[in-house]
Amino acid sequence: MSDKLRSIFTTAAHAGMPSGDQHGAVAVPIYTTSIYEFPDAETADEIHNERTPGYYYGRLGNPTTEAFEKAVAELEVGGSAIAFASGMAAISGVILSMCKTGDHIIAPVSHYSTTGKLLRFIEERFGIAHTLVDSTDPDTLRSAMRSDTRMIWIESPSNPLLRVIDIDAVAAFGKSNGLITVADNTFATPFNQRPLTLGADIVIHSATKYIGGHSDLTAGVAVASREMIETIRQSSGKLFGGNISPQVAWLALRGLKTLAIRMERHNSNAYALADMLAACTGVVKVFYPGLSSFEGHEIASRQMKGGFGGMLSFDLGALDAAKRFVDSVRVCTLATSLGGVETLVQPSISMTNAGMSSSEKERSGIPDGLVRMSVGIECIDDLKDDVLDALKAAVANSNR
Repeated sequence: MSDKLRSIFTTAAHAGMPSGDQHGAVAVPIYTTSIYEFPDAETADEIHNERTPGYYYGRLGNPTTEAFEKAVAELEVGGSAIAFASGMAAISGVILSMCKTGDHIIAPVSHYSTTGKLLRFIEERFGIAHTLVDSTDPDTLRSAMRSDTRMIWIESPSNPLLRVIDIDAVAAFGKSNGLITVADNTFATPFNQRPLTLGADIVIHSATKYIGGHSDLTAGVAVASREMIETIRQSSGKLFGGNISPQVAWLALRGLKTLAIRMERHNSNAYALADMLAACTGVVKVFYPGLSSFEGHEIASRQMKGGFGGMLSFDLGALDAAKRFVDSVRVCTLATSLGGVETLVQPSISMTNAGMSSSEKERSGIPDGLVRMSVGIECIDDLKDDVLDALKAAVANSNR
């Protein structure tokens, strides 16, 4: 069977296996070495100066790390990949490898808050400007376009409002204007969505989340053409030092093998909870691409082939109600981050989005009562009971 015809379940289980001699090991070994021996000076010259494939220094290459990179590239149907020590290392590495002082980036209003902080930081410190637009409307890209625009940055679904961007339309606009389109695919994962097949140039993941999948590692990865990844590797990968360790790469690779079966459960549980919450008293609005009433559902149905993801948010009208809700859960866990096997909840405005200014919060459209939920793989009946009990406590207190 051709690799291109394999199910993602099969690809995930086998992705990244090295073709060389591993002494019969089925699992990729952890190569805990920082240096590699050369048989002679000529070979050292060839490998060290990268005229011949090989390893010479742990920061610049490792067989375990390479196996993880290869696996993610296979799942995203990309040419190559580079792994980093965190999602933010991947994000900053890609931006600073592809952009320089005087360049301009178009980014969405609804985005991961730390990405926004990075954009502000590099604008203030390094002169790489940015403009935030409503990327769900492709016409806003044209109005934000400048002569020095270099990159379009997108998240779909976005954090924390699950806004859906037409990746195909944005990427087409980027290509027609000579821009690099970068898609943060952390929320969707390659199980649900593959932005490179929709025209994006680079895909970013915080592998800390669904790829690792067990809330026990921190990692990031970028996937793109071999030429682009080589540019990133030779700049930020080589110079900034934000490289993944082989131990973490091994953990991420192990997590990746169960990504497909985990995402099936994340998807189904999240849809069931979103559908239930949409009918609950005290819930102002539910944000989930799988709901037919959700703005962007049509686009999500077209480009999210595996499902609509394990992330949802809902507005309880006020921050106090959101806090009462997360204080009342028993199965769900109050914690930051997302993508693990356990269900996590947080009041977004006082946690992940707490660093935003009032004007930024207003422009992003994040309501004070927003609860972000990373839906895990627990029994859906247990999750429903827990959410309903917590809602009752939150609503009862708000009516006093």
